[in-house]
Amino acid sequence: MSQNIQSNISKSPIVRYNKITKSFDAQIVLNELNLDINHGEKIALIGPSGSGKTTIARLLMTLETPSSGTIEVDGEQLWHMQSRGKLVRANEKHLHNVRKKIGMVFQHFNLFPHLTILGNVTEALIHVLNLSKAQATKKAIEILTRVGLQDHIKHYPSQLSGGQKQRVAIARALVMEPKIMLFDEVTSALDPELVGEVLDVIKGIAAQGDMAMILITHEMDFARDVADRVIFTDGGIIVEQGTPKEIFENPQSPRLQTFLSRFLKGHTDQVANSRIAAGIE
Repeated sequence: MSQNIQSNISKSPIVRYNKITKSFDAQIVLNELNLDINHGEKIALIGPSGSGKTTIARLLMTLETPSSGTIEVDGEQLWHMQSRGKLVRANEKHLHNVRKKIGMVFQHFNLFPHLTILGNVTEALIHVLNLSKAQATKKAIEILTRVGLQDHIKHYPSQLSGGQKQRVAIARALVMEPKIMLFDEVTSALDPELVGEVLDVIKGIAAQGDMAMILITHEMDFARDVADRVIFTDGGIIVEQGTPKEIFENPQSPRLQTFLSRFLKGHTDQVANSRIAAGIE
């Protein structure tokens, strides 16, 4: 565990899910989830498709509404607010204010095609934070340099590779200086040769700052390298959690053991197929 995590261990968590349930019609996607995330902590969420990983992030980003339960962000209720001494559903103004503390990077970039790379990153700075164009440009260039795209600021998304587009999306989220960042399978839409460049950028971000991070990923080596804690979800609940060493080297639950064995087999088969296609075998 990093020194930063240890120094913040006595503080209240930056994010707290309290008995969160999310249902879509009759299907329960999350079932009374309890989860605390500490300041600066890097969390990797792993699990099979449909296990609730992405819903955990989407609820925090206010893209989905919880069916029951509460979420706190930096000591404030997210989906609720105090009114006349009672806890009531939050209005849009309250949601907007708390949401400013959260950044998210999606699978499919979601860049504005008609704006340059610089324009994509300055857009929210100007229209949400009300910075001047000069202030926004200075800040955006600093972040784009951090992700290695300082030479592409005048380019449009159509002129970039998938990996470069994802780095723009990361820069666009980082420039808002969130207290917690969500990464939802950010390499799943990339060609295999582009995955490494994006993961390296995220590793650098994780190493540099005290920002908390939730990483939804199927890249197990990446989770092992970056996370302070790995959480395995299945069937809408947290089945097992622990350090990367505990989860990957000594899984306790049969469900996690089965998941890891299937994943490792699938990964081995994929590598073998790639070698055959390349004429190596």
